[in-house]
Amino acid sequence: MSTELESTRRALRDAIAQAERAAELARLLDDAQARLADAERSAAEVKALADRLAEAEERLADERAAADKLRKELAEQRYQAEVAHWKLSSIKVARWNRLGDAIKTGKSNPLLLAKGLKGAARPVKRPTAPKRRPVAAKSRQAGDERPGASYQATTSTRTLEGASFKLKPYRVPTGPNTRPHLTAAVIADPHVEALLRYEWRQTTGFTPRDFARVLPQEVPHLLVVESVTGGPWAEEITGEPGEGLRALLAWCADRGIRTVFWHTQGDAAAYAAAAGLFEHRFSADPATGWPHLSFAIQPRVHNPIPLSGGRIDRVLTLEQLLPGHLTYPDVLTSYRWPAAVRCPAGTPPWRLAELAACGTSIGDEPDSRRAHVALRRAYNSGTMTERIDELLEAIGLPGARATLEVSLLLPVTDRRLLEPALAQVARQSKPVAQLVVFGPPEAEARAREVVPGAEVVFRHLDPALSTGEMLNRGLDLCEADLVAVMDQRDLYGTHYLADLSRAFLFGTADIVGKAAYYAHLRKPQATLLKQPDAEYTYLPEIAGATLLARRNTLRQLGFADLTDGWDDVLMRRCRADRVKVFSADRFGYVRVRDEDRWLLGAAHLVEYGSAEPHALI
Repeated sequence: MSTELESTRRALRDAIAQAERAAELARLLDDAQARLADAERSAAEVKALADRLAEAEERLADERAAADKLRKELAEQRYQAEVAHWKLSSIKVARWNRLGDAIKTGKSNPLLLAKGLKGAARPVKRPTAPKRRPVAAKSRQAGDERPGASYQATTSTRTLEGASFKLKPYRVPTGPNTRPHLTAAVIADPHVEALLRYEWRQTTGFTPRDFARVLPQEVPHLLVVESVTGGPWAEEITGEPGEGLRALLAWCADRGIRTVFWHTQGDAAAYAAAAGLFEHRFSADPATGWPHLSFAIQPRVHNPIPLSGGRIDRVLTLEQLLPGHLTYPDVLTSYRWPAAVRCPAGTPPWRLAELAACGTSIGDEPDSRRAHVALRRAYNSGTMTERIDELLEAIGLPGARATLEVSLLLPVTDRRLLEPALAQVARQSKPVAQLVVFGPPEAEARAREVVPGAEVVFRHLDPALSTGEMLNRGLDLCEADLVAVMDQRDLYGTHYLADLSRAFLFGTADIVGKAAYYAHLRKPQATLLKQPDAEYTYLPEIAGATLLARRNTLRQLGFADLTDGWDDVLMRRCRADRVKVFSADRFGYVRVRDEDRWLLGAAHLVEYGSAEPHALI
């Protein structure tokens, strides 16, 4: 009995314990359910707040866009008013206008007429043309790449073998655009964005979530999507196309916006499904079978403009030059830093072209002549502007842009120099669109024979005219965008005009020439180099015989009525009117004189012998 009673008691204790555990579990379950309900309510509140925040952000973005648009319109109206005032002021001080006023005022008084004509003949400083000022935008969050935002280099310190070097970063230019009439929405990595951003007005930084709000601020003419590997669009275009990409393409289709997919990296098969949704497909890899569109240099960022601190006197490996942590704007700084770079076999051709276009020697030692030839080759292999011309033609959009055609002014006062002067014009690798010749009677026929591709305009020599006045009269006949002046006495290489006009692709000057150049003095048979440190920089003056200028700017300045020193007066006018003057490379031109004491005192002696092997490469 006692054994059965003890078993019953243990069973009762176990049952009571189980009941207590069940009660505790029930209580815990009730608490969990209550907490879950609270969490669901909190999630609903958070979602509601997030929706309200998104709506507020959209309204704020719309207000900012409207405010930016109003600021731009106001700035444009102010600029147009300044232009109108400047044109009126220019007309008032123009010589022909002042002559007309003098004649009208003194038509009945000869003394007053003579006084008025004398006063009208004096040179008067022309008013400075207004320039568009950048419109200050409201500050945006760091890293925001909204339309028109620019990025700059930030990493100013480099480390080599434990030593630290501080650089002043290369300033990435913010404009101008090659085709300001065209707007493109672009999804690209920083490298490709740097290649494209100067070819049109570019909208970037939109995401699958906000493109429908960002793009209507300036509806694009085309959408360009690169095979990006990071960012919010990477998952949308790899493998199965994402809903965000489909929505973007549908949005473009509804508005007649051309869509372009550009495969630049990675396995093309990974992007094939997404690429098939686009109207047009291109690839940097010919093996894909799509129309070929390769990388090319972008003159606005791949150019020989040096860093303010110059180059380090060291030859670096490509790995030392470009550590993996650099952003692309910092890469552009690094390109300009070393004396030379050793590149291993297998380095991508586009990397070599970008280095060469920045004037950096590629090899085991620096060589300025070889670097210049490589730079020329990089540009001749094609620029991004030319690639975009091909793309626009393929997709059926107009690619109109300004040209760099040249009108050449050539006064020939010495019959003996006519043939060599015309031969130098004929052998230019960049053809002359228009040749304006002042010379002896036979010069017209010879010019047409020797330079058949150019429009030849001939004027007889007038002994009463100075060189400056001849240039003024020739300038009125010029029709091309750029105007060049050649001196019959000097030597010009085959690539002289091509090399010099290249500065207009990456610089902002209105006048380009050479402050650094070689000279040859016949009597001592000496070859000299003037101002070797004056390459690729903005300076107060350049040699008049190397002048290449924008036609409209040159017409505003005019040439002084002088035979000797007309270029000195022109440079003084440039300084007075704040016209930017750029000195290009030292190659392709030789100043030739029998003797020149001033040049002997201002230049470095290279050797006794011909200058052509040094200059004409």
